[in-house]
Amino acid sequence: MAASEPFLAVKNLNAFYGRAQILHDVSFEMGREPVAVIGRNGMGKTTLCLTVMGLMAQARGSVRFEGEELLGRQPYKIAAAGIGFVPQGRRLFPSLSTEEHLRMLGSANGGRWNIDTIWELFPRLAERRKVGAAQLSGGEQQMLAIARALLRNPKLIVMDEPSEGLAPTIIENLVGTCETLVQEGVGLLLIEQNLGVASSLANRQLVMVAGSIQAETTGGALLADPEAQQRYLGVTRIESADSTGGD
Repeated sequence: MAASEPFLAVKNLNAFYGRAQILHDVSFEMGREPVAVIGRNGMGKTTLCLTVMGLMAQARGSVRFEGEELLGRQPYKIAAAGIGFVPQGRRLFPSLSTEEHLRMLGSANGGRWNIDTIWELFPRLAERRKVGAAQLSGGEQQMLAIARALLRNPKLIVMDEPSEGLAPTIIENLVGTCETLVQEGVGLLLIEQNLGVASSLANRQLVMVAGSIQAETTGGALLADPEAQQRYLGVTRIESADSTGGD
């Protein structure tokens, strides 16, 4: 990657489901710093993730990672280029155990993350290694989804709504895990509706409205602006990183 090249550069990205256009000329750049994309449900945030990961059949524009064009590549080639994906809803195989999920992937590049280091990061998964994914709690499933992405030793992780449906204490652990990864130099593109979580992990906030980036702000500025929270997120009070419910 040339010194002048951004880590990830998205330019004039458009995506479609049939004739319905979901993304409209989405453009942004990021370096190694964490970046959060926030917005209400239905604004195109998940479609952005899927397009970056090569999972949208109809897309045009540009997605460059370390100077290399990704748009049009197969998803496995995008993963091999160094981007990990933690999808919304986790997308685990119910019939496979925790350990089977990880051994199916193995580790890549001889890097930091392998099954042993995953057990160290997530001791609870080590305890539940023989348990089927369908029997894991929501928090354990999210740990497994993150672990699965880490085994490819990615340079960048794209996380789509990681706090969704999790209990407050689990969200605290999730934030702590993500902070550890960022400190170790892993890039983070976070898609999140929970403003408290987004602000805990990324100071830079991109606001998505109706399939385009409508504003760029900071976590501190948005937390201090109830009117902007209502306008962009539809909330009358912010959700802190430990104030959402669920399992």
